Amino acid sequence: MNHPLVSYPQDASTPTSHLPFSPCVQVGELLFVSGQASVDEKGAIVGDSFEGEFRRSVENLRKVLESAGSDLQHVVQTRNYVRDAVDVPLFNQLYREYFSAPFPARTTITNCLPPTLRFEIEAVAVKRK
Repeated sequence: MNHPLVSYPQDASTPTSHLPFSPCVQVGELLFVSGQASVDEKGAIVGDSFEGEFRRSVENLRKVLESAGSDLQHVVQTRNYVRDAVDVPLFNQLYREYFSAPFPARTTITNCLPPTLRFEIEAVAVKRK
């Protein structure tokens, strides 16, 4: 898309994927971050415990936001995908380590990921001033 208000911020630290999507799309001051999962810097899935995958996914989200001039404190909405509903209590506990009140708007969907992933997060944020 070629529009003066739309850009695709990323730098060398931005996690990438072989799949057809941009890690982040900026429209004005809003940042739309594609789903971030437990992947390494080359986009290969790194299997782990739920906690390990959650932390790696949120750290990947942090990297994408930082490369676009924002951070976790500027997130206004998250969409979370939890493979196993049994992990939701742990998810809520871990989520509070990274996001605090007033919390971003949030949606959480369970029983929705392939067997290779336990967690994925996408976000909408605003740029830092």
